[in-house]
Amino acid sequence: MKFPALRTYAYLYLLFLYAPIILLPIFAFNDGTIIAFPLKGFTVEWFRQMAANTTLRTAVENSLIIALSSAIFATTLGIFAARAATRFSFPGKAGIIGLIMLPLVLPEIIVAVSLLVVLLGIGVTLSVFTVILGHVLICTPYAIAILNTAFNALDRSLEEASYDLGETKWSTFRLITLPLVMPGVISSLLMSFTISLDEFIIAFFLAGNEPTLPTYIFSQLRFPKQIPMIMALGTCLVAASIVLLTIAEYFRRRGIAKTGGTDTGGFL
Repeated sequence: MKFPALRTYAYLYLLFLYAPIILLPIFAFNDGTIIAFPLKGFTVEWFRQMAANTTLRTAVENSLIIALSSAIFATTLGIFAARAATRFSFPGKAGIIGLIMLPLVLPEIIVAVSLLVVLLGIGVTLSVFTVILGHVLICTPYAIAILNTAFNALDRSLEEASYDLGETKWSTFRLITLPLVMPGVISSLLMSFTISLDEFIIAFFLAGNEPTLPTYIFSQLRFPKQIPMIMALGTCLVAASIVLLTIAEYFRRRGIAKTGGTDTGGFL
C-alpha cells in the first residue's frame, strides 16, 4: 500500500467532514431531549412535532416557492447565457460571461447586503419575491456552468443539418437542440432548487417577515427543547438533498452519454 499516512489522513478527513451528517438521524430518533450520548431510546416523536408545527409548514411552503421559482428563472437565464457563450462570438464576450459568473466567487454576505441596500433604496418591500431575486442571482452561475457542458457536448453538425433541411433557428432549437440538452436542463433545475432551498444568508437579509426554512431553523436554535425537532428536520433535508443531487448527477451523465461528450467530473 502506497502512502498509508496519506490514506489515513483522507479517511480521517472524510470522517470529520461527514460525522455531523451521520449523527443527525441518530439523534433525530433519540428519545432524549439532550443531544449527547448515551442514547435513551428510539422515538419518532420529534418527527410528529415537526409535522404539527404550523410555523414550520409556512416556512417550508415559502422555501419551496422560492426554490422552485429560482430554479426555473435561473435555468432559463442559464440556457440563454450558455447558448450565447458556446455558439456565438461578440464584443466583450469574456467580460460579460465573467460578470455573470461573478457571484460564484463573491462572499454571499456582500451580495446580500448590496441587494438589501439597493432594494430598500428603490422602495421595494422585503418579501418572498426579493428572496427569489437574490437566489436567482446566486443560482444562475451554477446553471450556466452545468448548461455550458451540455451545449459544448452537443454536435454542432446536427444543428447545421437542420438548417440545411429548411428549419429556422427557433424550430431547430426547439426540435433538435433543446431535447438533446434536456438532461442538462433538468440537472440545472435540480441543482438550482437544492442551492436555493438550503441558502441562508440572502434569505436572512431579504425575507423580511416571511420565514424561510433556513431562517426558521436558525431562529429555533436558541431554544434547547426545539433542538431534537431541528435534528429531525435536518435529517429530512439531508435525505432530500441527497436524492435531488443524485437525480441531477444521473441526468448530467445521461446527457453526456446522449451527446457523445466526455465526462470531466460531476457532483458525485
